[in-house]
Amino acid sequence: MAETERVICSSAELIDSGAGIRFEVDYLGEKSPAFAVRYEGMVRAFLNRCPHAPAELDWIPGQFFDTEGLLLVCSNHGASFLPDSGICVGGPCTGRGLTALAVEEREGSVIAKDLRHG
Repeated sequence: MAETERVICSSAELIDSGAGIRFEVDYLGEKSPAFAVRYEGMVRAFLNRCPHAPAELDWIPGQFFDTEGLLLVCSNHGASFLPDSGICVGGPCTGRGLTALAVEEREGSVIAKDLRHG
């Protein structure tokens, strides 16, 4: 499997427990919606797909955190996820989780890695 990488935003655009950045990723040969957030100083990225049902988490673009900024929340089903791992801790998908994506910060940018068949 080959990987490619690309800049999805500047590091400064992601504020701890703040709005996320939406982007598309090539995930196993398929264009898929994804998002990146910052939590406790670290950038995390996930497919924007609830494991309970095929729905994106944010109903207001970029709003993934609960009002306290502690959990990621699916606006459709109320499922809640740990922002550091994507594991569901409440709602209809307890025990399952979001699909984590490879992301890193380098030289003031957030870099996402696409996974392609190769």
